[in-house]
Amino acid sequence: MTVLRSLVFNVFFYVWTLVYCLAIVWTLLLPRRVMMRCVRGYLEGVYLAERRVLGLDYRVEGLENVPPPPYILAAKHQSSWETMKLHRILAEHDPAVVLKQELMWIPFWGWYAAKARMISVDRAGGGKAMHSLLTAARRRAEEGRAIAIFPQGTRTPVGTWRPYRSGVIALYDALDLPVVPMALNSGVFWPRRRFVKLPGTITVRFLPPIEPGLSHQDFRHRLQDVLEEATEELVVAAGGPPTPRPAHPETKSAAPAAAAGSP
Repeated sequence: MTVLRSLVFNVFFYVWTLVYCLAIVWTLLLPRRVMMRCVRGYLEGVYLAERRVLGLDYRVEGLENVPPPPYILAAKHQSSWETMKLHRILAEHDPAVVLKQELMWIPFWGWYAAKARMISVDRAGGGKAMHSLLTAARRRAEEGRAIAIFPQGTRTPVGTWRPYRSGVIALYDALDLPVVPMALNSGVFWPRRRFVKLPGTITVRFLPPIEPGLSHQDFRHRLQDVLEEATEELVVAAGGPPTPRPAHPETKSAAPAAAAGSP
């Protein structure tokens, strides 16, 4: 039954996405707010299908920890599920998501992402990419938006450790904004690059913000500790595996973190 439900959902998802992308192409000629209203309609359709077809729902904890924007959201990234739900859960904060530049090249999808003023990053661009990230993030923050970044830079399956990259640290240092860690266990139910999606309830947990002013090392350690501990608690409670990790891993990568994902 789970395989059949997943088949029905996946067919619906891709057809719904294609039809919707074509149906709202006219919004590219109008103010961004018009397009974003239409995008929220698309997200509502996906959510309805998740509940009715997959038997998959979600709950949100710790919304009281989220300040008014602008702020930096440092979110765990286990599947493409959260890349969609960020715009539903935090719709009023209009999050600008840091994503890899290749996604902007996808017909229609990339056009909408550009119109939504997301923050694209060339992950192989080194210092130039970092400058581009910071410049775009400052502009989005000045617009009163949340800046969402996935610190590990890519979708990380449950039970797997990847080091935190330098993008989130650069944002913390340059923007002088609080960082809100966001833990979740979506990868237990919507695994990365897996056809089958499981029924259940995904938990998204916003943790107390990390205020600006810490050193790079202290911030990295604080973020890793609280985000990994909360995520492991949620994953294990949902039946997933714990994640073996060093106490305070350091990253050698200078490339900024980027978001990515498709079902």
